[in-house]
Amino acid sequence: MSVAVETSFNTFGLNEHQRMIRSNVLSLLQGVMSREQIRALDKGGEFPERAFKALASAGWMGLPYPEAYGGSAGSYKDLAILAETLGYFYGGIAAAYLVTTVYAGMHLLNSGSDALKEEFVPRIARGDVRLAIAITEPQGGSDVSNIRLSAKRTGDHYTLNGSKTYITNAHVADYIIVVGRTIADAGHKGLSMFLVDAKSPGLTVRPMEMLGRRTTHTNELFLTDVRVPASMMIGEENTAWRSLMKGLNLERLCIAASGAGNCQAIVDYTIDYAKQRIQFGRSISDFQVIQHRIADMKMLTETARLASYRVADMMDAGENPVMETSMAKVLATENNFTCANLGLQTFGGAGFAMEYDTQMYFRDSRVGMIGGGTNEVQRNIIAKRLGL
Repeated sequence: MSVAVETSFNTFGLNEHQRMIRSNVLSLLQGVMSREQIRALDKGGEFPERAFKALASAGWMGLPYPEAYGGSAGSYKDLAILAETLGYFYGGIAAAYLVTTVYAGMHLLNSGSDALKEEFVPRIARGDVRLAIAITEPQGGSDVSNIRLSAKRTGDHYTLNGSKTYITNAHVADYIIVVGRTIADAGHKGLSMFLVDAKSPGLTVRPMEMLGRRTTHTNELFLTDVRVPASMMIGEENTAWRSLMKGLNLERLCIAASGAGNCQAIVDYTIDYAKQRIQFGRSISDFQVIQHRIADMKMLTETARLASYRVADMMDAGENPVMETSMAKVLATENNFTCANLGLQTFGGAGFAMEYDTQMYFRDSRVGMIGGGTNEVQRNIIAKRLGL
């Protein structure tokens, strides 16, 4: 069953170009994928292929990259608007886009050798290459310093052995950025980053069945004597920790912005349902309890959006907003899940029905508080920045 949705996006403070990003991307995606198709992809666990290719064909993969590499040199605010719009349309396409373009691709741009950048960044900007990034291991998620996957050099190659888990998009990736240990028992000082061909002998990708985000899949990786040319190392040996920390602000900004967009989608979807649902002879939107609930959802949405935009503005101004980024990530992801929960309650029994999007919003929003650094870790960062 479909619910006709009209967006109530707030455009205050956006320039003409940023308003164009929002309207053009939304129009593009609505033209290639219906809500019914999204639910079908979610049910089947299929990658949002048509939407991904449409974004690539329209040039959106290149938004954060310099013009010298075929990109459009967008600002951080531009990227936040794009991430927000993708999150509004469907969280799965936001994840599909961001993993390749931002979470993995920006490491190549910021830390890769000139040769790697020249070979791969233009292909990423065109949408010709899909990436995943493999950091988490069974014994090391938030504790990145406990990574054990070994990377031993022999001549002009490194040999990788170990496993990774909860790796998004690895099943459709052409290349996977793998973080491995090049110095044993050295904590975060002994980590290096490699660009690994997903078809490498000895590399096995095993999809995992998860509660939500089914279209982008979470995967296990098993690496047995995987040989990687030394030229495919991203950055210098034993410097991956610094590169990873540098990329976290941007990753968390995009998580926050896409979460804010998803909040808005839930608000719009819930409003339209509440206007259509008749109980006791009138629309449930006439009842104050429903009005107040949706008002709360809208406030949560605007809080998430403003926190995200502030981080983007600070980054565009050359600031390093570590605390503010953690705050935005916590606010947006927790608000996203709260909005989904309140929306589901408003739908009542229909909220549990698979024919509505409400159940998908609820399932998909839960992972936001875990991925990109758990919200507990974000609170630790905030406390540390406050001198506690």
